[in-house]
Amino acid sequence: MRAPVTLPPLNARALALALLITFIWGVNFIVIKWSVAGAPPLLVAALRFMVAAFPAVFFVPRPQMPARLLWGYGLTVGVVQFGLLYLAIQLGMSAGLGSLLMQMQAFFTALLAARVFGERIQPWQAVGMAVAFAGMGVIGALSGGDLTLVSLLLTLVAALGWAVSNLLVRASGGANMFSLVVWSALIPPIPLTLLAGITGGWAAVGHTLMHSGPGFWAAIVFMGLGNTVLGFGVWAALIQRHGAARVAPLSLLVPVFGLIASALAFHEAFPPGKALGAALVFAGLVLHVFGRRWWPARTVPA
Repeated sequence: MRAPVTLPPLNARALALALLITFIWGVNFIVIKWSVAGAPPLLVAALRFMVAAFPAVFFVPRPQMPARLLWGYGLTVGVVQFGLLYLAIQLGMSAGLGSLLMQMQAFFTALLAARVFGERIQPWQAVGMAVAFAGMGVIGALSGGDLTLVSLLLTLVAALGWAVSNLLVRASGGANMFSLVVWSALIPPIPLTLLAGITGGWAAVGHTLMHSGPGFWAAIVFMGLGNTVLGFGVWAALIQRHGAARVAPLSLLVPVFGLIASALAFHEAFPPGKALGAALVFAGLVLHVFGRRWWPARTVPA
């Protein structure tokens, strides 16, 4: 039997890098909201992935995985996850709440993994899901007119796309995540651009490409290079060096930074229904990630 590999704990530098990436990912939601305010959201998503792919694809080796998994990952992440998220934000989903609801992917991933791979859902995970889904119900029922049902459903389907992509990563057999992010970014731009032209009109696509100002293109570069290439590259390196168990829970800070940034940038107000629902979703996430520490030991399956 091979001895277990001992990974170094997070030092101050690694922790600072992890906090920087979660901050970038949280702030990214307000950048999305700014960028889709006057542009076709699916085109914005297409440009984001085009910047993420070029020129990095010329310097990064292709991930060692079957082509069908690479294409599946590119479509689920680029078209389903981010395409629908950008559309949802343009249709009224707030940046802060969107950053939180996208974390529903953790529950969808666990449910899909149980179905596809036979993974057991632990008791604390089931309770965390119940709490979070109750929060979703509260948000849907009590939030008021500022949040449309369409934007809520689109955000949840986007989170489901993220969950499916997580299963594709597992099925890939440990492909290099940085290579996967860069090469899969080649896939979404064409279908997203076609969908943008079909749904929003080619005139809007042309106007965005020809007449957008430097602020818009700066947002595209931030989303493509800062959020995607730098963010996923550093995050994958941290997990590889320090282990997923130490690094992954820090992603819970993404909606914290997203909610704070949205409140500062857009003066986002949380009516009681939305605040209660958001608190339940976040509580469910915390229980899902850390519940084993608090669950009675005698009830934890071997």
